[in-house]
Amino acid sequence: MAAINSFVSQRIPLFKKSPITLIDSSSSFRKEHQETRPTKNLVRSIVRRRKWGVRSAIDDQELVRLEENRLKDGEQSLSLDGSEKIEASSSSFNEEKGAVEVLKGFSGRAVNATIVLGVGTLLVTRLLTIDHELWHGWTLYEVLRYAPEHNWIAYEEALKTNPVLAKMMISGIVYFLGDWIAQCYEGRPLFEFDRARMIRSGLVGFTLHGSLSHYYYQFCEVLFPFKDWWVVPVKVAFDQTVWSALWNSIYYVVLGILRAESMADVYSELKSTFWPMLTAGWKLWPFAHLITYGVIPVEQRLLWVDCVELIWVTILSTYSNEKSEGRISESSTGENDASSISRPDKD
Repeated sequence: MAAINSFVSQRIPLFKKSPITLIDSSSSFRKEHQETRPTKNLVRSIVRRRKWGVRSAIDDQELVRLEENRLKDGEQSLSLDGSEKIEASSSSFNEEKGAVEVLKGFSGRAVNATIVLGVGTLLVTRLLTIDHELWHGWTLYEVLRYAPEHNWIAYEEALKTNPVLAKMMISGIVYFLGDWIAQCYEGRPLFEFDRARMIRSGLVGFTLHGSLSHYYYQFCEVLFPFKDWWVVPVKVAFDQTVWSALWNSIYYVVLGILRAESMADVYSELKSTFWPMLTAGWKLWPFAHLITYGVIPVEQRLLWVDCVELIWVTILSTYSNEKSEGRISESSTGENDASSISRPDKD
């Protein structure tokens, strides 16, 4: 028993000094190595001491701290690498998108310029070459002098042979040009017009305005067959109430259908623009229709009206497309707000 006590008393100082030695070795290790990752020697020494039963709480804490730092550094480097990759990919995507938009805008302007120059060249050529069969020995002055007269004669002959088609062609051209003027008035460059919008407007003028106007003026003469002076203001009043209300409604409804809008949106647009457009027409058309019903013959009225329509179609198209673009922007804003509300927070 005495031998056991003496052996234990000799071994106790070793157990008391070991923590001090380990603290010194670990502190010197921290001074020599400032890296956050634990070295293999440190791990091996701690594991070796654990096998021999020599435990040091400070060594355990140090190992845990270094391991946590290593994991944090790995996460930070991973997040930095990911953010850099995301930023690089987003910047490259934006650059590619910008290049595609520039190329698309250039190609669109080229197509628009080709359309304008082609149609303009065709019209001018047809007008100037109306009597090319008679050009034998003519000078340029004679060609330019007789071209307007002969074009007018050709127009009157077309009115006799096929009046509806002739008036449809004129109305289609006028509504096509009127929408182009409206887009330029809204601030678009000359060759950056919306082709689909112009085609829709020209289609409405060709299919509906020319034919309906032809029959309307015939009906108006049947409805008011008198030749007295008071008939002119009566026809103007009837035109600016019944016919204007009917045509404005047809124009907005058909344009909305061609834009693939819902009937609710079409009705909302018609409801909000019906009265303002009707009263806006009273500032222009009563004065023009004093000439329409007082001076111009029945068969020539649509040509005169279409000349004034270049101004009126500009107003109509501007009103219609402002309402449509306003609804589109409101709907996109509402969708963005709804998506931001429905998106859960990630914090």
